[in-house]
Amino acid sequence: MSDNIMEKEQTGTSEDSQLPNLVTIVGRGVPSNFEISVSGGIEMAADNPVEEATVVAGGVAEGLIDVGVQRFYFSGECANIRAVDWNGVEAPESSSTPTIHVNYGVSDR
Repeated sequence: MSDNIMEKEQTGTSEDSQLPNLVTIVGRGVPSNFEISVSGGIEMAADNPVEEATVVAGGVAEGLIDVGVQRFYFSGECANIRAVDWNGVEAPESSSTPTIHVNYGVSDR
């Protein structure tokens, strides 16, 4: 997985050290669904996840992406990531599903 498209965000809260890992989802211009489950907690790195059509509860985040980038900070291990394109075809069979990057130990939020 590549780090070259990552942009690190600075938030400066004490909660940052509790969510040291990062999942980045990059849309490819095709409406797609994704689901991320982790063994710890997860939160979206956005001011308003509802505007992004994303639901985050417990250790699971799910949502829609067409274009752009969505980022999620999490603790623990990434347990499962599932992405499907608008036809329901899963990655890697579909070249239209979003690109997903997982980085552990991101310490400079």
